[in-house]
Amino acid sequence: MEHNWFYPPHAGIRLGDLAARIGAVLADDNLADRLVRSVSPVYRAGEGDLCYMLSRKSRSELETCQATAILCDKALASIIPSHIPVLLTSHAHTAFALAGMYLHEEAMRPSRNLSQTGISSAAVIDPQARLELDVEVEPMAVIGAGAEIGSGTRIGAGAVIGAGVRIGRDCTIAAGASILCSLIGNNVIIHPGARIGQDGFGYAPGPKGGMIKIVQIGRVIIQDNVEIGANTTIDRGTMDDTVIGEGTKIDNQVQIGHNVRIGRHCGIVSQVGIAGSTVIGDGVMIGGATAVNGHIRIGDRVQIAAMSGVAADVPAGERYGGIPARPMRDFLRDIAEMTARAHNRQKKSGGNDE
Repeated sequence: MEHNWFYPPHAGIRLGDLAARIGAVLADDNLADRLVRSVSPVYRAGEGDLCYMLSRKSRSELETCQATAILCDKALASIIPSHIPVLLTSHAHTAFALAGMYLHEEAMRPSRNLSQTGISSAAVIDPQARLELDVEVEPMAVIGAGAEIGSGTRIGAGAVIGAGVRIGRDCTIAAGASILCSLIGNNVIIHPGARIGQDGFGYAPGPKGGMIKIVQIGRVIIQDNVEIGANTTIDRGTMDDTVIGEGTKIDNQVQIGHNVRIGRHCGIVSQVGIAGSTVIGDGVMIGGATAVNGHIRIGDRVQIAAMSGVAADVPAGERYGGIPARPMRDFLRDIAEMTARAHNRQKKSGGNDE
């Protein structure tokens, strides 16, 4: 793939300087002046590219690699061709992420839609809204009465910031997002089309059948350094708050119900649905397309496999999977037993394995 105009190569960072920034050690100091301009997978890396290796499984890709440098652990250094400089680190994946941040800073957040900065004359901003210096507002964005937005924050085209919403400093609110009834911390990234602070799904049985809507008067609180993916929805609380903890990263198309409380530094993958009033601890990882029941507690550092159904509390530090979700060792044992039974039935019926 040739470089395109969306994220062009960096002007160049010395290999020695890059190594220092990312905490790696350049195996040959004589190569410190080589310039790194971009990142690439191993198999098509060329001059100016940086790539990384985590295992010997990708060894064959080195046959076509012409990278300026490869990040890897000491245990893999011996398989790197002699013409490719090696950056040694025991955390190659992390070091590569840091390098990408330095080389392509503009790709770390949703990009601007216009070359002009500042506040567009085509934006609609209520006179009672308060914007600090250096706030950017793109065309057709709407900022409601009493909203407060901190310096360095950018509001994308067509975004809606509701009355009374408070957004901290150095945030990026991308095009088409809507934020209502919310308090947003500093350095928060909200991707296009996210919906935050709309009322939650709550109804009571009606006296003559049907359902009566339960009023939703809580808020959404998003702490510092959170990232919210495109088209994700986070409902405001019924009477308490929905809370997303510091440093948590939420993928695209996730649904978070009213009164949910998510701890710090969690990772929640696409198409997860979390029902109302669930409490999730710190450092929890939830795989894609998982359904989480309401009014349960998931402890700190829990890992939940993709496509699971979590129906009850999960103790801290556990790894769960399956429907219903259970300890991973039990889930894997059950899968092995079902596979064996299916194989036995096939043999008895005269089937074959082809």
